[in-house]
Amino acid sequence: MGTHPSNPSSDLETKRTLLDLVQDNQALLSHDIGQKFGHKLPFLFKVLSIGKALSIQAHPNKRLAEQLHKKDSKNYPDDNHKPEMTIAITPFDGLCGFRPLEEISHFLSSVPSLRKVVGETETKAFQSAVKGQETSDNPADEEKNKNALRQAFRALMESKEEDIERASKDLVDAAKREGEEFAGGGGPSNGGKELADLVVRLNSQFPGDIGLFVLFFLNYVKLEVGEAMFLRADDIHAYLSGDIIECMAASDNVVRAGFTPKFKDVPTLIDMLTYSYAPISAQKMDPVDYPYATLNATAYSSGSKATLYDPPIEEFSVVKTDLKKKGAKATFEAIAGPSIFICTVGSGKISVGPKSEKINPGYVYFVGASAEVVLESDGEEEFTMFKAFCELHGKEDAESYQDDI
Repeated sequence: MGTHPSNPSSDLETKRTLLDLVQDNQALLSHDIGQKFGHKLPFLFKVLSIGKALSIQAHPNKRLAEQLHKKDSKNYPDDNHKPEMTIAITPFDGLCGFRPLEEISHFLSSVPSLRKVVGETETKAFQSAVKGQETSDNPADEEKNKNALRQAFRALMESKEEDIERASKDLVDAAKREGEEFAGGGGPSNGGKELADLVVRLNSQFPGDIGLFVLFFLNYVKLEVGEAMFLRADDIHAYLSGDIIECMAASDNVVRAGFTPKFKDVPTLIDMLTYSYAPISAQKMDPVDYPYATLNATAYSSGSKATLYDPPIEEFSVVKTDLKKKGAKATFEAIAGPSIFICTVGSGKISVGPKSEKINPGYVYFVGASAEVVLESDGEEEFTMFKAFCELHGKEDAESYQDDI
């Protein structure tokens, strides 16, 4: 859902693309947003239903995106960065960001097939470099740790395909055989049986894939319904299963390296990553009540709510609205930017001024800037809507993140 030229949304009745509509009537975006983002919607809004692992990937920052697009526009179709946010609408699991270093070191010691593909020399060099300073916040130590992690990860990613295939058989056999004892009983974040089951599951989808070893370097995260995480540009990740709402900067650039039959660009992935390492709690978000939605008495008394997911970037934020009773209503104040609404559960209506439209699951509406919006539930089932929007006011602190990339 959006205006990205590779596949812009279109009006159901007129068939005109949303890109045409907002460029013909630039007030729909607001003057400031139109000027800042080239008269296009600054975000892409998606629903993903993940039945099979998606690729191990990262998205380039703005500077790298410009370089990749200039060099290879077929595989990198635009010049924009792609930070993204994920909100679980069913239980979700994925691989996101590098694990704490002590966990990686533990797995290099306790998973013989992993140690073999990384290499004995590289494993010892990594463990020696980080020992005793895994959690140090001294900048010199952190830089040394990142360099050590980069070299160990490079050694894995540059392994010969036949070595990975051979080692993966040993890895899967151990996972099936050892159960709770697999990977030295697991690390603090994940138990041995959990990791063993994960290896077996992913091998059934992508037999002998390098991703079976990459997972020991990355945080394995589970999100419950309503939980969310934010991934900056250059953060490595792979979504494994579940239904999610995803919002991102308006880009289609993906650098892939595993769990995929698509184009892989391993050298670029190795070079682009920041090699920041942290527990998954560092990427999980803390949603808050959205202050610019007013609930009517029915909504308030039934525990209905509007929840804001607000990442540290200018391009987008998301509000999840749960109306829990027939007649429950939420009125959203007008904002100086565009919005896209999608219904995931229940039924109701959306109103802007005198115009009202029916909503069922899967219905999508674009709302231009400066419009008050009213959502109302008209069924017995809980009514859930997600609203992605861009509003520059209140995002001044995001400038520091933009400058970093």
